[in-house]
Amino acid sequence: GHTVELNGMEMHYEEHGAGDALVLLHSGTQTTRMWDPFVARFSTDHRVIAVDLRGHGGSTNPESLWTTRQFAADVSALLDHLGIDRFSAIGASAGAMTLLQMAIQEPEQVERMVVIGVGTYIPTPCRKILAPTTADALSQAGWARLRSQHHHGDAQIRALYGWVASLAVEYDDMSFTPPALATITAPTLVVHGDRDYCFPASMAWDIYQAIPDAYLWVVPNGGHVPIQGSFATPFAETATAFLSGQWSGAR
Repeated sequence: GHTVELNGMEMHYEEHGAGDALVLLHSGTQTTRMWDPFVARFSTDHRVIAVDLRGHGGSTNPESLWTTRQFAADVSALLDHLGIDRFSAIGASAGAMTLLQMAIQEPEQVERMVVIGVGTYIPTPCRKILAPTTADALSQAGWARLRSQHHHGDAQIRALYGWVASLAVEYDDMSFTPPALATITAPTLVVHGDRDYCFPASMAWDIYQAIPDAYLWVVPNGGHVPIQGSFATPFAETATAFLSGQWSGAR
């Protein structure tokens, strides 16, 4: 991997393969390791850039800035540093929210994108689940797993879990209106589990309806970010087909 200083923090990222740029943005409390099952497949046709978002993995967050708008600014700064002015991307959960921010703010830069486990806002039932989140509830195995992926000590892990809990009272950052989504010009594949604990499938439908050139895949019996385990192979195949640019057709 590589580390670069930008926006007052150190950002860790990995590169694989060659070709047109494909940016991978993980979900909250995850890292670039989330994409390990898919990197070999995606890097056969793309220059894959897997990013540790601010405060995650090898990336620092000295100013404790925890918004998807800030995450988007950081990723944009990284791409500027790498000389990339147009890219495709896959984002999951908070990574997908970050990607939506980027596609709204600079629509001409995003060629195609896949957003997984994303909603138009955080609904009340999800807020009730997020509110009691604490690192103190982690098992020894949970701590061991997180310590193997986040490289700035236990304080970093506690800060991550504190951010997740704070989302229960956040009402501005992760909020996307139909008019804002309508400004997105990139062909977009919306992937959503019909058993998502946080965002109902109706939100995926709303995003699909709002983005002018969108496709919707609701995964049966899929939870939040349904791309792991038995879902990994169909996701890789579907995402690869979509990113190839061969999907088209009137809605």
